Amino acid sequence: MGSESKVFTYSEVSAHNTSEDCWVIINGKVYNVTSYLNDHPGGDEVILGQAGKDASEEFEDVGHGSAARLMLDEYYVGEVDPSIKPPTYTLNATLAPIEITKDKSSNSTNKLLYIILVLAIIGLSMGIHIFNFSS
Repeated sequence: MGSESKVFTYSEVSAHNTSEDCWVIINGKVYNVTSYLNDHPGGDEVILGQAGKDASEEFEDVGHGSAARLMLDEYYVGEVDPSIKPPTYTLNATLAPIEITKDKSSNSTNKLLYIILVLAIIGLSMGIHIFNFSS
Protein backbone atom coordinates (compact mmCIF):
# COMPACT_ATOMS: atom_id res chain seq x y z
CA MET A 1 0.00 0.00 0.00
CA GLY A 2 1.27 3.43 -0.90
CA SER A 3 1.70 6.30 1.53
CA GLU A 4 -1.16 8.26 -0.07
CA SER A 5 -4.49 6.53 -0.08
CA LYS A 6 -7.32 7.39 -2.45
CA VAL A 7 -10.63 7.96 -0.67
CA PHE A 8 -13.85 6.70 -2.26
CA THR A 9 -17.48 7.25 -1.38
CA TYR A 10 -19.84 4.31 -1.01
CA SER A 11 -21.54 5.52 -4.17
CA GLU A 12 -18.29 5.39 -6.14
CA VAL A 13 -17.55 1.87 -4.96
CA SER A 14 -21.10 0.70 -5.72
CA ALA A 15 -20.56 1.45 -9.43
CA HIS A 16 -18.01 -1.38 -9.56
CA ASN A 17 -20.41 -4.29 -9.28
CA THR A 18 -19.87 -6.59 -12.27
CA SER A 19 -17.60 -9.49 -13.12
CA GLU A 20 -15.67 -7.14 -15.43
CA ASP A 21 -15.20 -4.52 -12.70
CA CYS A 22 -15.62 -5.84 -9.17
CA TRP A 23 -14.75 -3.85 -6.05
CA VAL A 24 -15.57 -4.66 -2.44
CA ILE A 25 -15.12 -2.88 0.88
CA ILE A 26 -13.59 -4.86 3.73
CA ASN A 27 -13.06 -3.15 7.08
CA GLY A 28 -13.06 0.33 5.55
CA LYS A 29 -10.61 -0.51 2.77
CA VAL A 30 -11.53 -0.73 -0.92
CA TYR A 31 -10.28 -3.62 -3.02
CA ASN A 32 -10.49 -4.21 -6.78
CA VAL A 33 -10.88 -8.00 -6.84
CA THR A 34 -11.82 -8.33 -10.50
CA SER A 35 -8.70 -10.31 -11.41
CA TYR A 36 -9.19 -12.62 -8.41
CA LEU A 37 -12.75 -13.73 -9.20
CA ASN A 38 -11.75 -16.88 -11.14
CA ASP A 39 -9.20 -17.86 -8.47
CA HIS A 40 -11.45 -17.52 -5.41
CA PRO A 41 -11.76 -20.98 -3.78
CA GLY A 42 -15.44 -20.36 -2.96
CA GLY A 43 -16.26 -19.42 -6.56
CA ASP A 44 -16.76 -16.05 -8.17
CA GLU A 45 -20.47 -15.86 -7.28
CA VAL A 46 -19.59 -15.49 -3.60
CA ILE A 47 -17.65 -12.29 -4.29
CA LEU A 48 -20.02 -11.06 -6.99
CA GLY A 49 -22.85 -11.21 -4.46
CA GLN A 50 -21.00 -8.50 -2.52
CA ALA A 51 -19.69 -6.54 -5.51
CA GLY A 52 -19.80 -2.79 -4.95
CA LYS A 53 -20.77 -3.25 -1.29
CA ASP A 54 -19.29 -3.51 2.17
CA ALA A 55 -18.38 -7.19 2.46
CA SER A 56 -16.72 -6.91 5.90
CA GLU A 57 -19.25 -9.02 7.77
CA GLU A 58 -19.29 -11.76 5.12
CA PHE A 59 -15.47 -11.78 4.95
CA GLU A 60 -15.19 -12.13 8.73
CA ASP A 61 -18.02 -14.68 9.06
CA VAL A 62 -16.26 -17.09 6.71
CA GLY A 63 -13.20 -16.98 8.92
CA HIS A 64 -10.54 -16.03 6.38
CA GLY A 65 -7.06 -16.68 7.72
CA SER A 66 -3.90 -14.59 7.64
CA ALA A 67 -3.04 -15.72 4.10
CA ALA A 68 -6.30 -14.28 2.75
CA ARG A 69 -5.77 -11.06 4.69
CA LEU A 70 -2.25 -10.68 3.28
CA MET A 71 -3.55 -11.38 -0.21
CA LEU A 72 -5.91 -8.39 0.07
CA ASP A 73 -2.91 -6.01 -0.09
CA GLU A 74 -2.44 -6.97 -3.75
CA TYR A 75 -5.96 -5.71 -4.61
CA TYR A 76 -6.01 -2.58 -2.42
CA VAL A 77 -7.12 0.62 -4.22
CA GLY A 78 -7.99 2.95 -1.33
CA GLU A 79 -10.20 3.70 1.64
CA VAL A 80 -13.91 4.34 1.94
CA ASP A 81 -14.87 7.78 3.24
CA PRO A 82 -15.83 7.14 6.88
CA SER A 83 -17.69 10.44 7.17
CA ILE A 84 -20.35 9.31 4.71
CA LYS A 85 -22.74 6.66 5.90
CA PRO A 86 -23.30 3.66 3.63
CA PRO A 87 -26.59 3.56 1.76
CA THR A 88 -29.44 1.70 3.38
CA TYR A 89 -32.09 -0.13 1.46
CA THR A 90 -35.69 -0.40 2.53
CA LEU A 91 -38.56 -2.35 1.07
CA ASN A 92 -41.40 -0.21 -0.21
CA ALA A 93 -44.45 -1.72 1.48
CA THR A 94 -46.98 0.26 -0.54
CA LEU A 95 -47.34 -2.31 -3.30
CA ALA A 96 -50.74 -2.78 -4.85
CA PRO A 97 -52.43 -6.07 -3.98
CA ILE A 98 -52.27 -8.75 -6.65
CA GLU A 99 -55.49 -10.45 -7.63
CA ILE A 100 -55.10 -14.18 -8.11
CA THR A 101 -57.73 -15.94 -10.16
CA LYS A 102 -58.05 -19.66 -10.54
CA ASP A 103 -58.23 -21.03 -14.06
CA LYS A 104 -61.03 -23.58 -13.93
CA SER A 105 -60.08 -25.25 -17.22
CA SER A 106 -56.60 -25.93 -15.83
CA ASN A 107 -58.14 -27.57 -12.76
CA SER A 108 -60.26 -29.88 -14.94
CA THR A 109 -57.24 -30.77 -17.06
CA ASN A 110 -55.24 -31.63 -13.95
CA LYS A 111 -58.00 -33.93 -12.67
CA LEU A 112 -58.22 -35.69 -16.04
CA LEU A 113 -54.46 -36.21 -16.17
CA TYR A 114 -54.51 -37.58 -12.62
CA ILE A 115 -57.25 -40.10 -13.52
CA ILE A 116 -55.35 -41.20 -16.64
CA LEU A 117 -52.15 -41.62 -14.61
CA VAL A 118 -53.93 -43.75 -11.97
CA LEU A 119 -55.53 -45.93 -14.66
CA ALA A 120 -52.17 -46.37 -16.41
CA ILE A 121 -50.51 -47.48 -13.18
CA ILE A 122 -53.33 -49.93 -12.45
CA GLY A 123 -53.17 -51.27 -16.02
CA LEU A 124 -49.41 -51.66 -15.85
CA SER A 125 -49.52 -53.49 -12.56
CA MET A 126 -52.29 -55.80 -13.83
CA GLY A 127 -50.29 -56.49 -16.99
CA ILE A 128 -47.21 -57.39 -14.98
CA HIS A 129 -49.30 -59.62 -12.70
CA ILE A 130 -50.93 -61.40 -15.67
CA PHE A 131 -47.55 -61.83 -17.39
CA ASN A 132 -46.00 -63.35 -14.23
CA PHE A 133 -49.03 -65.62 -13.71
CA SER A 134 -48.94 -67.00 -17.26
CA SER A 135 -45.19 -67.66 -17.23
